[in-house]
Amino acid sequence: MIIKYDEKAGLEVAKILLEIGAINFNVTKPYRLASGVNSPVYVDCRKIISYPTGRDRVVDLMQEMFLKFFEKEKVHNIAGGETAGIPLAAILADRLKLPLSYVRKKPKGYGINSQIEGDINQGQNILLVEDLATDGGSKLNFVNALRGNGVICNNIFVLFYYNIFSKAPVLLSENRLNLHYLTNWQDVLSVAKNCGYFDIETLVCVENFLSNPASWSTDKNGN
Repeated sequence: MIIKYDEKAGLEVAKILLEIGAINFNVTKPYRLASGVNSPVYVDCRKIISYPTGRDRVVDLMQEMFLKFFEKEKVHNIAGGETAGIPLAAILADRLKLPLSYVRKKPKGYGINSQIEGDINQGQNILLVEDLATDGGSKLNFVNALRGNGVICNNIFVLFYYNIFSKAPVLLSENRLNLHYLTNWQDVLSVAKNCGYFDIETLVCVENFLSNPASWSTDKNGN
């Protein structure tokens, strides 16, 4: 299941990301996503940590969403995914007065070869926090690492969800995962149009990509 906080929050966060320059549109030199798709859009959610006012507001909304959806579901620990999820997880855990841990993309390869840092206990319910989700595939690595240590991890919380790849809901469902998020590309496009952040030609190209990313990427020699 994919769960958005609400439309008002989505538009507010989209505006914050546009204001700090975290939203990038480039139709002539597409960005290469981790999934291999060529894209004229790219969001750098890591930038939010350098802007205290925007950062505080985003975490306010994350906290509100947490309290709304997890009030009756006991969460024992907030886990950040390496690397962009760690600062968001740390701030949210501090706000909620919950224990914090983080998950590496792979075991560190020396010492005790840990993949998870911080104390977690079998049977705990852990919320994974990340900056964004595209098709959902990269999140499974973190979830499987947590589940492999005997904990419950059925919920992922991200600031930004691409909301354009049809396989994402399927992948999440197959792995018994819920994805909670604040904003997406549709919100960004709406704010960009209303506030005149980009020229019409660029916005039309971006809309074409968002409506059919696979076809657009193939035309640009993507996968």
